[in-house]
Amino acid sequence: MKVANRLAPLLLLACISARAGDTLAEKIEKTMTRSRTIWGLKAVSLTTGKTLVEVNPSRFFVPASNTKLFSTSLALMRLGPDYRFVTTVRRQGPDIVLYGGGDPSMGARKYPYDKDEPQGDALAGIRALAAQTVAAGVKVVDGDIIGDDTAWPHDPYPGGWSQDDALFEYGAPVSALTINDNAFRITLTRSSPPAIILNPALEYYTIHNQTVRGAEGRVHYERDAGSRELRLSGVVTDRGWSDLLAIDDPALFAARALKEELERAGVTVAGIARARHRRLGEPIVEQAGEVVAKRTSPPLSELLQVVAKVSQNLHAEIMLREVGRVKHGEATANNGVKELQIFLAEAGVAKDQYHFVDGSGLSRLTLVTPETVCHLLQYLYASKYRKLWLSFLPIAGEDGTLISRFKGNKEEARRIHAKTGTLTHVTALGGYAESLTNGPIAFSLIANNYNEPTSAVRKAMDDIALLLSE
Repeated sequence: MKVANRLAPLLLLACISARAGDTLAEKIEKTMTRSRTIWGLKAVSLTTGKTLVEVNPSRFFVPASNTKLFSTSLALMRLGPDYRFVTTVRRQGPDIVLYGGGDPSMGARKYPYDKDEPQGDALAGIRALAAQTVAAGVKVVDGDIIGDDTAWPHDPYPGGWSQDDALFEYGAPVSALTINDNAFRITLTRSSPPAIILNPALEYYTIHNQTVRGAEGRVHYERDAGSRELRLSGVVTDRGWSDLLAIDDPALFAARALKEELERAGVTVAGIARARHRRLGEPIVEQAGEVVAKRTSPPLSELLQVVAKVSQNLHAEIMLREVGRVKHGEATANNGVKELQIFLAEAGVAKDQYHFVDGSGLSRLTLVTPETVCHLLQYLYASKYRKLWLSFLPIAGEDGTLISRFKGNKEEARRIHAKTGTLTHVTALGGYAESLTNGPIAFSLIANNYNEPTSAVRKAMDDIALLLSE
């Protein structure tokens, strides 16, 4: 074992292609050996198609959110930049039914993306639909308010997602009816005892607050799978405490929000708020009843920019499923992956060079090679959507998930447009750089299986990206 460990750096260095030239190779070699990790790298000139440097280019890596390069490009190429999602409210007998159509934009996010624009009202979409419903003459609802996500089968969690992920906003369940990213913000004040503030201010979970005010400590929180009871314990310090947590049943949450807004507007509702789901394999039922309210999403181009800039997991899963619905009749991850395989074949990627199970990269079952990522990037760069595609990606040191990266090198870093990726023991960066030596290049840089602070690996990764842009 000790011998293998001593040989590992030598094997790593041997992987670096001599085609890159000694100077670049040596610089990258020294940077990589700062971290004990398994590196993957491929960088290609977009002018000549020549490989500039590569390290383990055909090895499988967990890509984390670099997976979104695939789901967003698939949606762009298959649905088109002007595609829109539609949400309706319908009278259906005594009930009012809120039908979800996959729209991810009904929340506090602003469109088009603006890094300096503060987020707005988390329930703005629901309030607008409620106002339209009242304007259509609905004064009394003799039945229930139903949140209906049957446009898609009820399959909220992709394979390989951890049970722990379901507690947090980044692991929010996938649904055809999405409100505020299927999440809410919970804040504990610095009062004694700490008080709870919810945004949106909608009662959904039963929250047991056992926290205390103190000088040191942290807040612990847990929710059992399938439970709507959230338990908080621990210490709230002078810094206060706040986090984004997931809603377990988005359709029910949306129904409760709509019921509350209708009642606030003076509508009498006799029944309850409830959800309606459709199991995988059950037939699709057409939406029925008179339309009393309708909301159309911003164009897909604006939705995809948010997905890529802020690395929004739920929205990426929505894109994969909607492609599956449009191309194969049912909004499942499997159908989305099926179309992704067809798309990647068109891009010249062999089927044995990847394994996808989700669209966001939260699953550790998803695997890609740096070579596959570069193939995709080259294909998109040569497409008619080049300019639009580039506008989706975070600009290093400027916006999105790269806004706080490349400190001290902001001017040089602006030549880099790339998607980040982060999981425990996983860091990735894939995109484009305007190299002063080689012109525009596509690159994929992935680090797996390290046991040191992510910040150290990320710093090495940023330094390598800057080297590629020289």
